[in-house]
Amino acid sequence: MRALFLALYLRDLRLALRRRADLGLPLVFLVAAASLFPLAVGPEPELLRRTAPGVVWACALLASMLSVTQLHAGDHADGSLEQMLLAGQGAAVIAAAKAAAHWSVAGLPLVLLAPLVGGLLGMPAELLPVLALSLLLGTPVLSLLGSLAAALTLGLRGAALLVVLLVLPLSVPALVFGTGAVAAADGGQSPGAHFSLMGALLIAAVLTTVPATAAALRLSME
Repeated sequence: MRALFLALYLRDLRLALRRRADLGLPLVFLVAAASLFPLAVGPEPELLRRTAPGVVWACALLASMLSVTQLHAGDHADGSLEQMLLAGQGAAVIAAAKAAAHWSVAGLPLVLLAPLVGGLLGMPAELLPVLALSLLLGTPVLSLLGSLAAALTLGLRGAALLVVLLVLPLSVPALVFGTGAVAAADGGQSPGAHFSLMGALLIAAVLTTVPATAAALRLSME
């Protein structure tokens, strides 16, 4: 199972690296959307500092949705997904590997870029590691939820819109806990409780979305 997971994970990474323009799209969206916020609400430093964590988190959530809609579509269109399932490769391993590859190419770059964007919005330097850690725990949840939604809507018309409508409500807890961790640190409190909740949320997402995605992939082939 481990060898199969690694092979599928590396395969998806290689395929993603061939589409370099798509790799930079979430990062460009994050920077562009966050840069527009001061123009909309005004350059008042205190307002920007207080709202920066929520702005970065919301922009990161929307940026991750740009690529998740096509998570299974390519393999479904060329028949690769059907061949993998017919060959007896575990659907759960396929689902986990694809979600992990998506996070590596879409979620992890957002985690690395977020402190820079937060700094540009006036966040204090001591809060930037808290923001990065909250995204490090939260973005895998977004990839797992997106993988499930993409599998459920595989082959349907308007699948991209359906994926967004499915993922956004389910991602609210990650958004709330992530911004809450930064707010707690900003108020002089420990963000540990929020990080614990996000860790529990990540574990729950792995245990529930991976088998659910596997079942959805098998149903899409029937």
